[in-house]
Amino acid sequence: MRDPFFSPPGFLLRATEPVAKSLSLKTLPFHTHEILPAFCFYEFINRIVSPYVSARLASQTYPKLSRNTKINWNVHFVSMVQSCLINALALWVIYADKERSSMDWKERVWGYTGAGGMVQGFAAGYFAWDLRVSIEDVDVHGWGALFHAASALAVSMMGFRPFLNYYGVNLILYELSTPFLNIHWWLDKVGMTGSTLQLVNGIALLTTFGGSRLVWGTYQNYSMYKDIWKAVNNPGELPVPSWLALAYLASTTALSCLNFYWFGKMMQAVAKRFDKPNKKQGRKKK
Repeated sequence: MRDPFFSPPGFLLRATEPVAKSLSLKTLPFHTHEILPAFCFYEFINRIVSPYVSARLASQTYPKLSRNTKINWNVHFVSMVQSCLINALALWVIYADKERSSMDWKERVWGYTGAGGMVQGFAAGYFAWDLRVSIEDVDVHGWGALFHAASALAVSMMGFRPFLNYYGVNLILYELSTPFLNIHWWLDKVGMTGSTLQLVNGIALLTTFGGSRLVWGTYQNYSMYKDIWKAVNNPGELPVPSWLALAYLASTTALSCLNFYWFGKMMQAVAKRFDKPNKKQGRKKK
């Protein structure tokens, strides 16, 4: 399936081809017109849209927040917009791109479609922005967020070799839980901790996180590992450099381990917000 977005302008193709060639990212020039606008779009939301909209929708909360909390609030705002957009795009491509459904293991490893590249292009633009803010405000977001942003950007860029473009689109669906995570965070900040709305959202958060990241993600990683193993052990096919396979496997495995760790933390956090005061007092007496 061809990229449904408009074709990249000639000057941008010519400008990025030398860089793409030196980095062995053959399909990158076809998607820089998606990466760069996405980066600028999320920067605009972070600096202009979020402060403007938040100050009006949460007029009793947002203006009174500390600098660090405002930075976090704006990042959650960008994350909400991004996750809704990228989930819609990924689900549409998975459904509409019929080439993907007929791919064998060789095509899943080395294959490429323009529509899949579009999804990875928009995702790479966001991850590049996420890495920028993680570096700029590492004191706010922490080193874990910086590592996550760098890993996610590296994995998305590898898809432009092309390499595992098929799985790159599938793993975008990790983001299905992100809207509920953002809502959970906002409810805490506007004084709705322990509310019925937060309970319903917490159930949705744990369900989508467990389904998209632990179940779907683990299955996709298992399938991907099998395909990489076949590629490495078939010397007659296109070779997979050892460093590339190890780098991709290390990144995706690290992210998978973090998902299981975060799920445990989320369960504790959600349960803590609905712990009865009398139960807490009872435990203290004991």
